[in-house]
Amino acid sequence: MSDARPSALWIAAPGKAELREVEVEARVSEVEVKTLFSGISRGTEALVLAGAVPEGEHATMRAPFQDGEFTFPVKYGYAAVGEVQNTDREGQIIFALFPHQTRFSVPSAAAFSLPANVPPERAVLAANMETALNILWDAGAGPGDRIAVVGCGVVGALAGYLAARIPGAEVTLIDKNPAREALARHLGCGFATPETPLEDADIVVHASASEAGLSTAIECAGLEATIVEASWYGTRSTNVPLGGRFHQRRLRIVGSQVGRVPPHRAPRWDFGRRLTKAISLLEDPRLDRLISSESAFDALPRDYAAVLADPDTLCHRVRYAP
Repeated sequence: MSDARPSALWIAAPGKAELREVEVEARVSEVEVKTLFSGISRGTEALVLAGAVPEGEHATMRAPFQDGEFTFPVKYGYAAVGEVQNTDREGQIIFALFPHQTRFSVPSAAAFSLPANVPPERAVLAANMETALNILWDAGAGPGDRIAVVGCGVVGALAGYLAARIPGAEVTLIDKNPAREALARHLGCGFATPETPLEDADIVVHASASEAGLSTAIECAGLEATIVEASWYGTRSTNVPLGGRFHQRRLRIVGSQVGRVPPHRAPRWDFGRRLTKAISLLEDPRLDRLISSESAFDALPRDYAAVLADPDTLCHRVRYAP
């Protein structure tokens, strides 16, 4: 164990990130973890950095191990991978829904062991995979469905990847950036731009967090189709285009948020089982394409805002010193 004091990334004010020393002391039934990697979730963390979390949602949108408040300062994040340093689990590589921090302690039950076929470098995608899994549950997607996913960021791409594994499903990722076609094909999906979107979809997932994307999602939906709104807009108001054929098509818009297991799954699935399954779904090396960039933890005060502002960022991986 290093003698260096553990440190964490804190957002001190809107747009300002800094490293601060923190205290870490494992209590009874807790494991102490040395962080190897963490992942930056661009959409959510950009809203937090901007101070754009709605005041009425501060309690419901807290991360599991968040410190501070959304009014700042706040320590936020939920994608840490590390090595257990104590207890009979010493040496295990685990995933935890923890912020960006060099060492931390969590209850043993909150440290999820990685399967042998999921490398720690890829495991930073676990929280996003959990979100994508929840989206498909909310969508009720099944074999043979024609499925469109609008927004080819990490969550949208993972939702498309999972949907494409459903037997007979026809899955198309739609994004305004034509360069995302290579990613879509790599993950086993078709691709289209908003100018030539899929029509008559049975299920549409919207994950672009934009009014234009939501309009495209509605245009893609066929008669009696379901649109799953998976975006988080923060404090922004959004116009929903309910004119045109929305009413005549009898479309249904369903909100999806990973903070709850869908009612039809809740009797059998708790959060722990869902996250364990999400981690196991990361065995495919093709998912490495979703890691778009990497930097050292010590460079985060300089890099954090730029990473979140870059529209080409998918998952940015943070590397910690040995």
